[in-house]
Amino acid sequence: MRTEGKRLKRRRLVQGGRLVAAVEVEMVIPPDDPSEPCYKAEPVQFLRSVAEHAARDDKPWLQQRGKVYELIGSGEEGTPA
Repeated sequence: MRTEGKRLKRRRLVQGGRLVAAVEVEMVIPPDDPSEPCYKAEPVQFLRSVAEHAARDDKPWLQQRGKVYELIGSGEEGTPA
């Protein structure tokens, strides 16, 4: 069943471990509550999959679905970059 409302494509950043993936997902602005776009079930499951692959350091899978960034430290353990 298709949810009524305007559809938007938005880029979301998903972090898992040391990887961050920028992926496009579809959001819907429902006509009965246009105050905030929402996700349908499929994009939510996709974002979960992206987080799982990022946590497993699966760069090839992530690169097929979006841009991939790797977090780097300052060289000192325990110190945020």
